[in-house]
Amino acid sequence: MGRRFRQAAVVVTVLVSLSALWWVLTPALAQAPQSTRIGYVDLQRILARSQAGVQARELLEKDKGGMQKQLDGQKAELDKLRDELEKKGQLLSADARRDKQDQLERKLRDAQRLAGDFEKELQKKEQNMGAKILRELEGVFTKVGKEKGYALILERRQAGVVYGAPEVDVTEEVIKAFDDETRKAKK
Repeated sequence: MGRRFRQAAVVVTVLVSLSALWWVLTPALAQAPQSTRIGYVDLQRILARSQAGVQARELLEKDKGGMQKQLDGQKAELDKLRDELEKKGQLLSADARRDKQDQLERKLRDAQRLAGDFEKELQKKEQNMGAKILRELEGVFTKVGKEKGYALILERRQAGVVYGAPEVDVTEEVIKAFDDETRKAKK
């Protein structure tokens, strides 16, 4: 009997403790936030689909087209010199042939240098435009986060999000808010 009495006393003590704990924790749980909302955005999708992103890409393509025209002009000059050297090279004196060959090599180096400079310039423009858009997006992220009650919004790729439920993807809301702000700024 002593053993059963001790077991019953332990059970009663545990039940009384749990009951007391329940009464103490209930007000604290009622005051705690029900859930913390966390969302994510796909920055690449924002840059690809927002008005500002599309305009930036169009501007870069326009610049790239102008640069490509210059490179095509130099390529035509190189092709012309190469053809002259191939067709008339045997008729030229050794000095004249060497001069043409040197001229061709200089123009080839110039064209390669120009192509490298254009590539660096385009990369710099793309980085500057991306940085400008990101600065503009900071306010949009804050606005959407506050309006929708998010405690945290992550960038999907940089944060290493390997899974995100579609209902916490706020990318489309950010694009809409960003486009709205872009339209207002143009007026």
